[in-house]
Amino acid sequence: MRETRKAEMASDDAFYAAAERRIEQVTVGIGAAGALCAGMFWGMRAATGAAAGAALSWINYRWMKQGVDTLARLSKAQQQAERVRMPKSVLLKFLGRYALLILAAYVILAHLNLPVASVLGGFSAVVAAVLVEVIGQLFRSNQIPHADSGRD
Repeated sequence: MRETRKAEMASDDAFYAAAERRIEQVTVGIGAAGALCAGMFWGMRAATGAAAGAALSWINYRWMKQGVDTLARLSKAQQQAERVRMPKSVLLKFLGRYALLILAAYVILAHLNLPVASVLGGFSAVVAAVLVEVIGQLFRSNQIPHADSGRD
C-alpha cells in the first residue's frame, strides 16, 4: 500500500512539473507574440516594452517557483522537528525578487522610456499562460490528480 502511495505521489509530481514547464513555455510564446503584435501596430518601442515586460514576468515566475520549491523541501525535511528553522537566505531570495523586479521595472520605464501599457501588457503574459494551462486542464480532466487519490 505504501508503494502505491509513493507511485501516486511521483505521478502527481510529474503532472505538476509538466504543468509548470508548459506555463513557462507558454509565457515565452505569449510574450513573443505580444511583442510581435505590439511592433506591428504601435512600433518598435512598444514591442521592446512588451518583450521586456514578458521577460520580467517569466523571471518572476521562475524565481517564485524556485522559492516555493525551496520552502517545500525545507518543510518536508523538518516535518518532525519541534521548531522549524528557515535560513535567512531563503527569505532574502523570496523577498529579494521583488526588489530586483521593481528596480528592473524602474530602469525600463524611467531610463529606457518605454510605454507603460506595453510593459504591463508583457508582464501579464504569465497570467495569460496560467489561463491557457487551466483551460487545457479542463480538456484533460481525466489526467488531473485528485485530492482524494491518496485516501484509503
